This record gives sequence, structure tokens and C-alpha cells, in this order.
Amino acid sequence: MQTFSVIELRVGTALPFGPRGQPSAIDKQPLAGPAMAGTTGIEGDAQGDPRHHGGPDKAIHAYAAAHYPLWRREFPEVADRFRPGGFGENLVVAGVTEAEVCLGDRFRLGGALLELSQGRQPCWKLNLRFGRPDMARLVQETGRSGWYFRVLEPGPVAAGQEARLAARPNPGWSLARVSRLLYHDRMNRADLLAFAALPGLTPSWRRLADARLASGRTEDWSSRVDTPA
Repeated sequence: MQTFSVIELRVGTALPFGPRGQPSAIDKQPLAGPAMAGTTGIEGDAQGDPRHHGGPDKAIHAYAAAHYPLWRREFPEVADRFRPGGFGENLVVAGVTEAEVCLGDRFRLGGALLELSQGRQPCWKLNLRFGRPDMARLVQETGRSGWYFRVLEPGPVAAGQEARLAARPNPGWSLARVSRLLYHDRMNRADLLAFAALPGLTPSWRRLADARLASGRTEDWSSRVDTPA
């Protein structure tokens, strides 16, 4: 049975961020003890932009600790910025990456039951966070995006706990495969049809797949990944 461990549990407060001072809670701090995981997120965690972040389908953001050494080697000039919490994650996890988890996976963590809802679609705030104008695009292209969990059964969670796989309804749909479809093999019609038909797929991703199939075009990502002037 697949497991992963939670190295850190983090929450953040919404503060002004970026050239226009938009509120953001990307700077999340570690918690020493347990916190309640509810259907809209970790107790004490805020979202600066609730239109694009948070909510039931993006309640908890996880990021693989294995990615940090890769980023540091690739960008040594800002290596100190690539550390746990750098991507605004709630869970810093070990023992798993996007290649080993699938859409719809259910994990029992502490007293909560979590369901993997979607991968993160990176935004321009990462460009400022890491001092690189192309950081959001790099995260998207590499697939080192992290992912979101829904909370199916609320309960306390804490750093140091082990998450155990309880169900895998879509074993053929790892997040690595999803990333290839969304950002590389973008007009693979057979895969888009299969992707759109997955049970439990978030409505935004189903609309994305349906729009590509209908238009034969990929959506414009510039407003999401390019830093506002």
C-alpha cells in the first residue's frame, strides 16, 4: 500500500503581495502541533484570492520535498529560496511525487480522509516569490507543481504523520500524465475525451478539456503565468 509522510504542516495569513499589493497567503508558516483539516482547508489557513485559491476542490495544497534539491541545482543563484514552504504549500510531503499519485486517490491522514482533486496550475506570484520572471512557466513545464486535496472526512492532521492510500479509482491517470496532456501533448483528443470523463474531475478541468475538444485550440495562459506590469 502506498504511503507518504508529512514533513511539515503550514498555514498562512493573507498579506499584500506583488506590484499591486493584492492579498496573498503564499508565505505559510509551520505548525508545531495538530490542526483540523476541514472541507475548505486547514484551520488557521487563509487565502488571499478565494476566486482562484482555496474552496472545497483546493482545500489543501501539497508539495513534494524531493523537488527542492532539483530546483536548487538548476538555479543556484536563488538556491536559498527553494526550501519547504517556498511554494505556499500546506503539506510538505516526502516519499511521493506527481509521478506516483493519481487523480482521485484517497489518503487517510491522521483523522482526515483526503482526495486528490487536481494538480496546481501555477500563477505569476511564483515569479515574485523566486525572483524569476519565468518561474510559473517553469513549474508548469516541468510538472513539479504540487497538487490539491479535497477533504472528504474532516479531522485533525499534523506534521510527522503518515498518509496511507485508501482507494485509487483512476490508476491510469497519474498527475505526471495529466501534466503532459495539459501542457505538452495538448491536443491529444483520445486522452482529452478520457480525461473529461473521469469521475470526480473538477468542473474547471472538465470545462478546459471540453473547450479544447470543441475549439481545437489551447487556452491562453498568459494572464495566469505572466507577472502583471
